[in-house]
Amino acid sequence: MKLTLVIVLISINVFAQGPYAPVADSIGTSAIHKDSSAFIDWASACIIERGWKNITDITLGKTSTGDIYSATEKSGVNGVVSLGDGGSAILTFSSPIINGNGPDFAVFENAFNNTFLELAHVEVSSDGINYFRFESSSLSQINSQIMYEVNATDIKNLAGKYRAQYGTPFDLEEMIGITNLDVNNITHVKIIDAIGSINQSYASYDSQGNMINDPFPTPFETGGFDLDAIGVIHSFVGIEESLNTFKVFPNPAKEKATIIFDNLSDKTIQLIDLNGVIVFQLISNSNQIDLDLFRYSKGVYILKLIEGGNINIQKLLIN
Repeated sequence: MKLTLVIVLISINVFAQGPYAPVADSIGTSAIHKDSSAFIDWASACIIERGWKNITDITLGKTSTGDIYSATEKSGVNGVVSLGDGGSAILTFSSPIINGNGPDFAVFENAFNNTFLELAHVEVSSDGINYFRFESSSLSQINSQIMYEVNATDIKNLAGKYRAQYGTPFDLEEMIGITNLDVNNITHVKIIDAIGSINQSYASYDSQGNMINDPFPTPFETGGFDLDAIGVIHSFVGIEESLNTFKVFPNPAKEKATIIFDNLSDKTIQLIDLNGVIVFQLISNSNQIDLDLFRYSKGVYILKLIEGGNINIQKLLIN
């Protein structure tokens, strides 16, 4: 009796691991779910500059899915706006985004799985005129055009790295020192579709000059990057400064700040970070307190004065 061994080969496409954070719901991911308590605000207004359904055949026209309201409010609420090849959207907010501890905002796209990733550049502005782009990296192969599968671990600082309901985070700490940009007063965020073609006539590039290879073409009304929402992690939302019943100087401060009070009554002064953590507290009846700040990380803090039944608040920037 002869035994015949039949070997069935099943082709499985397995990604090699790149150097950057992996897909949502995996160890080491940087993805942030839309329901995370980290989000305190969402974009409130949007201006759209549509791109082509297929930049290599402009007779197809431009995309039309979504409107100026689609990318506002919480992810999943108003649908998406499809930017098309090279299209863009500028988002504004009820209160400026500021540089806190860790990521400061996240951009949401509507990818239906972990690999069909349509990517976009992200730029920020503190005056609505001068925009500055986050340095990005795309290490995807460029030997053949990607149609379906982008490896998230090859992507850094490009929106769309994660599937629907998971935001790609951006940290304003990376933008410190740029002339004409105030990282504690980001009023506008611009999302620009990265054209995923590996044809040099149409290609988009990362900050190192690498071609960005993502699903192309997508010649539909929903072509290009589909912007769902921008979630804000750090801003002054919900923080209302009080009338000046105390003074703090210098502000911004570096190593030391002085607080001057109007009277000598008993009072509690608190220094609170943007996560709501009280990092310093003192009870005093003096009319002056000197704060040593060298132990605290750079960023925006809240000075809270509790005096009897009254509470007064001011912002303090440590740089």
